[in-house]
Amino acid sequence: MGKWKRSQAIEKLVALLNTLDRWIDETPPVDQPSRFGNKAYRTWYAKLDQEAENLVATVVPPHLAAAVPEVAVYLKESVGNATRIDYGTGHEAAFAAFLCCLCKIGVLRVDDQIAIVFKVFNRYLEVMRKLQKTYRMEPAGSQGVWGLDDFQFLPFIWGSSQLIDHPYLEPRHFVDEKAVNENHRDYMFLECILFITEMKTGPFAEHSNQLWNISAVPSWSKVNQGLVRMYKAECLEKFPVIQHFKFGSLLPIHPVTSG
Repeated sequence: MGKWKRSQAIEKLVALLNTLDRWIDETPPVDQPSRFGNKAYRTWYAKLDQEAENLVATVVPPHLAAAVPEVAVYLKESVGNATRIDYGTGHEAAFAAFLCCLCKIGVLRVDDQIAIVFKVFNRYLEVMRKLQKTYRMEPAGSQGVWGLDDFQFLPFIWGSSQLIDHPYLEPRHFVDEKAVNENHRDYMFLECILFITEMKTGPFAEHSNQLWNISAVPSWSKVNQGLVRMYKAECLEKFPVIQHFKFGSLLPIHPVTSG
């Protein structure tokens, strides 16, 4: 997805995600009666639970070590729920919070911003897809056919902004199998579409109605603006999503004063 300067912090974050990926290989699914929610996920998660602070300490320099426990909480929250064996946009938001905290303490800098999305977040997505597939995770709080996607939201926002002013790919092309197959490696949005079509059967308009409607929007900038509004309304302002969100010293919450 393009070439750019990669800082040490970016390299270390990718290495951290590679470790999570390797642990999936080391924790194969177990035989169980129910098709979904493979219990081996809990074994995989227990390892992350135990190692999260050590992993974060590989990314955060020693003089900022005091921030590690707080930042590690967001990493643990970003991979799904071990009790329900589910994953959804609230977990994805925790990974965005994890990255945000690393920006706030100065580990990630402004010149890292493109690599944050296309190297780190993209690698995170690959690992989450592997988790979802391997352990047959349930969608958390999915609106079913009315949601954008069972599991993710942010890559559609960043993916649509990546396609603004594209010389020939228009929103209508993402429901065209040929266009997706030829271009998905370079574009985050199309990679998301490919994953949906691999995971779901039947006509696209039926299993992903919201996205089907979006494909009729004339420009990527309009798609992008609409998705940002939708993300605020459907994720950030929804109590079932945000009730689990952790606040601390890096991401504080300021209660509304009644008056």
